[in-house]
Amino acid sequence: MSKKKALIIGGSRGIGQAIVTAMAQDWQIAYTYANAPDAASSVPGFQADIRDATSITSAFDAAEALFGGPMNCVIVNAGINVPAAPVADFPVENFRMLVEVNLIGAFNALSEAARRVSNGGTITALTTALVRQPVAGTGPYTATKAAVEALLRSMQKELAPRNIRVNGVAPGPVDTELFRSGKDKAAIARAGNMSPFERVGTADEVAETVRFIVSDEASWIAGQILQPNGGMV
Repeated sequence: MSKKKALIIGGSRGIGQAIVTAMAQDWQIAYTYANAPDAASSVPGFQADIRDATSITSAFDAAEALFGGPMNCVIVNAGINVPAAPVADFPVENFRMLVEVNLIGAFNALSEAARRVSNGGTITALTTALVRQPVAGTGPYTATKAAVEALLRSMQKELAPRNIRVNGVAPGPVDTELFRSGKDKAAIARAGNMSPFERVGTADEVAETVRFIVSDEASWIAGQILQPNGGMV
């Protein structure tokens, strides 16, 4: 039996890189990257700017050419964060950056996925546990991810006639380069203490959640937001 085919939007580092590695065991995989591919990976990668719908379309075209047909699965992971600040002090230019990448970018990838994923396939996007566990200073970032969850829930209703499952995965704090950027040891410890296990998660733990939700074993999970957060919420 031939392997199912998946495109990961944003797979060159952090959680995305872990998803590529986990899924490459059982799937035929391609991924997109913003600036540089994962030099250690043998999985094909395509450069794409998630903010540009034309660029995303080109990445889907390249993946379909590689696969020899439509993909069975799309995972939308690409995203950014900016320094935390209260809403009253949050620079509007930083909020615009978040919206352009995390919301408009996700919309570009999700709308393309809705048109291109094969019947019976899956679409999954990464969001954040902060949607359900507010933290001061993270409101603008969280707002973009909450909007993505709204898109996912509507898409599930729209795509159910094609037997496509649409879900989200909302991790708690995860030990990645992006997570550690700008944080001292005390800040990292505070993040770990949000879980009763008193640690942050790993990218591999999130990747395994994603690998499950897109698998046939999760065939009755649809329109849901899975939360690998170590009991944070």
